Amino acid sequence: MFELSGELPEDLLGLFAAKKAGPLDSVDSEPQFGWVTGHHLLDTTIDEASAQLGGCYFLTLRQAVRKMPGALLNAICKREEQAYMRANELEYVSAKMKKQIREEALEKHIQKMPPALSGIPMVLDPNEKLLFVGATSRTQIDLFIDNFFQATKLEPLQLTPGLMLERAFQITEATFPVLNIANLPGSGAEPAIGRDFLMWLWFYSETIGKLQHPQYGEFDILIEGPLTFADEGEAKGAGETTVKKGDSPLRSAEAKAAVAVGKKLKKAKLSLTREKQVWSGTFDADQFAFGSFKLPEGDALTNEDEIFAERVQNLIVFREAMTLYFRKFAETMMGLEFPKFENEIREWAKNRDAI
Repeated sequence: MFELSGELPEDLLGLFAAKKAGPLDSVDSEPQFGWVTGHHLLDTTIDEASAQLGGCYFLTLRQAVRKMPGALLNAICKREEQAYMRANELEYVSAKMKKQIREEALEKHIQKMPPALSGIPMVLDPNEKLLFVGATSRTQIDLFIDNFFQATKLEPLQLTPGLMLERAFQITEATFPVLNIANLPGSGAEPAIGRDFLMWLWFYSETIGKLQHPQYGEFDILIEGPLTFADEGEAKGAGETTVKKGDSPLRSAEAKAAVAVGKKLKKAKLSLTREKQVWSGTFDADQFAFGSFKLPEGDALTNEDEIFAERVQNLIVFREAMTLYFRKFAETMMGLEFPKFENEIREWAKNRDAI
C-alpha cells in the first residue's frame, strides 16, 4: 500500500505509454521491463479506454526475458565440448573454453526460446492519491518503485510503521519503544516495529479485538496460523520457527515456547471483519505487506466499472482500518501507562493455554 505526494501529472497515462513494454521479438536473455494495461500482459495500448477502470488507473509492470532450461543448456554445452575435444585431440576442456562454449550456445539458441512473461499489477486512485501494488517481496517492491519513478518522476511512499509514526506523531522509528514480552535480559534491544505491531495485534485480538472507525464503523480482527516466529533483529530466515499445528496453532505449545524465548511473530494470517465483510491475507510484518489477499464479497453488480470501483473502495477501507489499529498500537506504546501494558502482555503470553 502506497501513497503519492505532490500533484499528479496531467498526462499520467501518456507517461506510462512512453515507457510501454516493447515487442517480444526484441526480448533476449536480459530482462526487459515496460508497462502494459492491467487486462493482460500483451496489451500495450495504454490510453483512457484501456487503462482506466472504475475511475482508477489499472496497469501492470511487465518483465519479459528469454531463458534456456538448465538441462537443455547443459546438454548442448556437453555436446559442443565433446566435439571440441575430438576436433583438437584433447582429453579435457579448459575452464576458459567451457565459458566460451556456454556463451556461444546461449547466443545461438536463446532466440529459439519463447519469452517468459511476468507482471506486477497496480491500481492507482488519482482522487485519493493512493496506490495498491501486487508485490510483497522487497526485491519486487524496489523494482516497481524504480520503474514507476522512471515513468512518472513520482516516488511512491509505502505505508510503513516509519511513515505512519512520522505522519501521526512526528517521531522516528529510532525513538519508538521496543516490546520486551519475554522479559529476558537483552531482549527488546533490537527495534522491529512491524513485529511488535503484529504481536500487539495478536494480544489485542484475544483481549479486545474491536475498534471503532469514525467513518467506516466497527472492525474486529483475528490472527490465525500458520505462524512464523523469528528472533529479534533477525530478518533473513535464521532463527525462524514456523507453527502449523492442527486447527489451533496459536494455542500450541510451540507458539508459547517461541514467545517465551524472546521470539516475535514475523508472519501470520490476518482477518479483518466489519459486519458481514471479511478481508484476509498473510501479513508480513517486516515488509508491511499482505500476501494471498482476499477482499469481501461484492454486491451483485454487473457493470465492470462499478465492480472494480467497489473493490478499490474495499482496499481503501482496509487501509484505513489497518492505519487505525496501528495508531492505537502506537498510542499504547508511547503512553504513560506503557509499563503497565507491557506487564499485561507478558502475563497474557505467560498464562495462555497451550495444547
